[in-house]
Amino acid sequence: MNVDTITDFLAEQRDAAPEDLQSLVLEFEDLWERKLWHQLTNKLLDFFNDPRSAPQRLAFYQTFILKFADRINQLKLVDLALKAATQCRDNRERLTFMEAVAKKVDHEESQDALVFATVALARVRLDLDDLDAARADLDKAERILDTFDSVETVVHAAFYGANADYYQAKMDFGAYYKNALLYLACIDVSALRPEEKRSRAYDLAVAALVSTSIYNFGELLLHPILDALKGEKDAWLRELLFAFNRGDLAAYDVLSGHIQSNPLLAQNANQLRQKIYLAALTEAVFRRPPHDRAMDFATIASETKVRPDEIEHLIMKALSLGLLRGTIDQVDEVAHINWVQPKVLDMKQIGNMRQRLKDWDSSVNQLGNWIEAAGQDVWAV
Repeated sequence: MNVDTITDFLAEQRDAAPEDLQSLVLEFEDLWERKLWHQLTNKLLDFFNDPRSAPQRLAFYQTFILKFADRINQLKLVDLALKAATQCRDNRERLTFMEAVAKKVDHEESQDALVFATVALARVRLDLDDLDAARADLDKAERILDTFDSVETVVHAAFYGANADYYQAKMDFGAYYKNALLYLACIDVSALRPEEKRSRAYDLAVAALVSTSIYNFGELLLHPILDALKGEKDAWLRELLFAFNRGDLAAYDVLSGHIQSNPLLAQNANQLRQKIYLAALTEAVFRRPPHDRAMDFATIASETKVRPDEIEHLIMKALSLGLLRGTIDQVDEVAHINWVQPKVLDMKQIGNMRQRLKDWDSSVNQLGNWIEAAGQDVWAV
């Protein structure tokens, strides 16, 4: 396309743009003629980031941007392409479009852009329910990412976000939980829309509860995204997470009536009951001082509300999951626990810890006083 044709195209697009965006389109022509590619790219991003530019993005990309695509930052090129792709008629057209974008940036010096485009391809395949092809794209992106010493945060965010969506579709809740938290670590959470915050917090909470590999919710409990569940509609789910964290059986029984409102939680109701028993066991051990963690089965049954004939199985489950370390005396029915998995403490648990420290301090003082009194003759000599 010659300069006159480009000028005609820009004039046509300027007239079609909203009035307060026309000045931006006018700048495109000036920057194009002066070959100021960096400045032109940034102005195009300003234009594409305005929601009102949506109807013109695809035409701009295909007719204008591709004419100098090799001369600009390839990561920004993919960003422009992704915004243009939103105007494709359907996912099939979007897939073809993004395949061309990925091919265009597949060069040794632009591997970060290739990852960005490949992850976008995986997202389209997820929308088309082609999970195997999406996994292949994500695995390819991960292999390239592993070769980088550093990469733009936006690339990592895209990868973890798509990975989380894949694992959610596969109902692999442990992997979803991990990747969703990694995604949130790569973005500005405060910039998310309230409804998106609520949706992500809700999905994370449910995944943490139903996962068979997650028994410590500390990272989620400390994350600001969880505040999105403070509203009246979802407050019960947030409280349920904290009940699990402190092994609060009474609170669980009160909140369990809400479980049926979520199909996944309802489907895993028995598993949730076993999980709260494990939480109650670890909390009972945690509350005891390290020198007093030999617990007979009757004590454990009392504190966890588990039937006496199920106590041994419960302890073995906790040991196998790495929640506790110790041994079981099957003859005397005593569990000797020497380690419990660390956890995030709420204010009540911090209060208990404070009391234990005060008791320990008092014991040390008493021991010191006894030594001083009992060893007076020795000290005198």
